[in-house]
Amino acid sequence: MKRKCGVLLPVASLPSKYGIGCFSREAYDFIDFLSNAGQTYWQILPLGQTGYGDSPYQSFSTFAGNPYFIDLDQFVEQGYISEKEVRSCKFGKDPEFIDYAAVYKYRFTILRKAYDNSPYAMEPGEKWKSSEFDKCRESFDSFIKDNESWLKDYALYSAVKKHFDSRSFMEWDDDIRLRSDKAVKKYTELLADDIRFYEFLQLIFAAQWSGLKKYANSRKIKIIGDIPIYVAFDSADTWSHPELFKLDKKGFPTVVAGCPPDGFSATGQLWGNPIYNWEYHKETGFKWWCERITNCFNLYDVVRIDHFRGIDEYYEIPYGDKTAEHGKWAPGPGFELIKAIRSAVGNKPIIAEDLGYLTPSVMKLVRKTGYPGMKVIQFAFDSREESDYLPHNYRHNCVVYTGTHDNDTTRGWYNSINRLDRKFAKDYVGLKNTANISLPFIRVAFMSVADTAIIPIQDYLDLGTEARINYPSTLGNNWKWRLLPGQLTDELAKQMKELAVTYCRC
Repeated sequence: MKRKCGVLLPVASLPSKYGIGCFSREAYDFIDFLSNAGQTYWQILPLGQTGYGDSPYQSFSTFAGNPYFIDLDQFVEQGYISEKEVRSCKFGKDPEFIDYAAVYKYRFTILRKAYDNSPYAMEPGEKWKSSEFDKCRESFDSFIKDNESWLKDYALYSAVKKHFDSRSFMEWDDDIRLRSDKAVKKYTELLADDIRFYEFLQLIFAAQWSGLKKYANSRKIKIIGDIPIYVAFDSADTWSHPELFKLDKKGFPTVVAGCPPDGFSATGQLWGNPIYNWEYHKETGFKWWCERITNCFNLYDVVRIDHFRGIDEYYEIPYGDKTAEHGKWAPGPGFELIKAIRSAVGNKPIIAEDLGYLTPSVMKLVRKTGYPGMKVIQFAFDSREESDYLPHNYRHNCVVYTGTHDNDTTRGWYNSINRLDRKFAKDYVGLKNTANISLPFIRVAFMSVADTAIIPIQDYLDLGTEARINYPSTLGNNWKWRLLPGQLTDELAKQMKELAVTYCRC
């Protein structure tokens, strides 16, 4: 494999005038920046519609895209909404941080206006009834048919959720919560226009993302996408396919996902996702998983499977527990799932997120798959012991990061570690000048034998903790940071390309 490099930046963290990064001009500009900087990859976080807590790892659907990312400028150009209508929306006051409450309130309002005043509406206005828009409607019908396996349930779930004031599906009336045929028919008819609206959003999302990805590929930039191993409990997936999960007869989980106590949290991480009924998945030949991975490779060039350890064995916590301390490990599907995935998509490029405490069995599984694992520079510098994360211990078949979305920025991390670890890190990377703390760590990652090096954009900018993306096991201050206009300069692109050329990653 050739030596390559790339940048980690969530789509939500792009600059834009709409309160959150989206598939707007700024996304295309970022691709140009990556190309000029000699990069090969743009790694993003999951593109799913975020729910409570705003985490891209807790989505309302594993298949549907996030309507927040739809570029409103294209609607203005098409005449669905006016520039004045867009300007009247208050998407947040601080361009450096996402105000999710404001984005949620105003974006869906403006998206609905765009739908109502488009040729796709259930009852289009006079302007859009013309036969010249019949091809638009035909393509919409084809899109709905082609994605019927998930879109129908997602759109109904979204419409019913709106009907019940956005409450979790476990709080809906029992007939529709448990999907009786009579209730599904009733709400499908009652909420037909809302259902079509959510289908419209997915049509536009798919078209805009496809255009952006094609542009990236034309500039020789590949997209690394991220797939959470679990789905959210309150999701179209759990509601429409309860047989896929460990649920009781009333639809409640018997166990939920998380991680045991570790360096991130003394009481462990209680994610709350439902656990898969792996026996059922095996009986179906992992059909749902194969559909999920196939969908991912329609969206991305490379797929990173988050929490890959869960395929070998997973940590399940009794439903109702307040912490993850009393969970237990159980065997996962193992290589049987990998074989099914390969039968479905072939030998596509997959990255195994194998961070944290690894048992011999999960290390064996990763080696057997041949997938590259991950190395994180920030994990390397424990002055008490030798670490597998020290670059001189790497193998070629891995992806090295200075940090991930779950870590502090390198500057923030360096300033927070204890004195002995800081001295070890400083001596190892040859840090001489604290004016730019991140650069020596980037250099060490680039000069390592790892086939691929991915650096968060915050580290290229040498930003501090204020630019951190996520604090695991916490709520309220995550997934908010954004680039500011003008931060990605020609000079920075030049410096990045020099690094890529110097270490043969260009």
